[in-house]
Amino acid sequence: MALDRVILAFAGFMILVSVALGVYVSPYWFFLTVFVGLNLIQSSFTGFCPAAIIFKKFGVKPGCAFN
Repeated sequence: MALDRVILAFAGFMILVSVALGVYVSPYWFFLTVFVGLNLIQSSFTGFCPAAIIFKKFGVKPGCAFN
């Protein structure tokens, strides 16, 4: 799987987990949802994504968005 798809899958997973934790554990977990959303927005404008850097170090092959 290319890095682009890994990033999208990871972001979606983090949003679903944080919403579940916000509903069942504490509403403060919704701040993680906000953080993930803001990070997706800033990476769309700047091309900088911390998760992409980490996944590259794990050997995920780059896609066209995060070269």
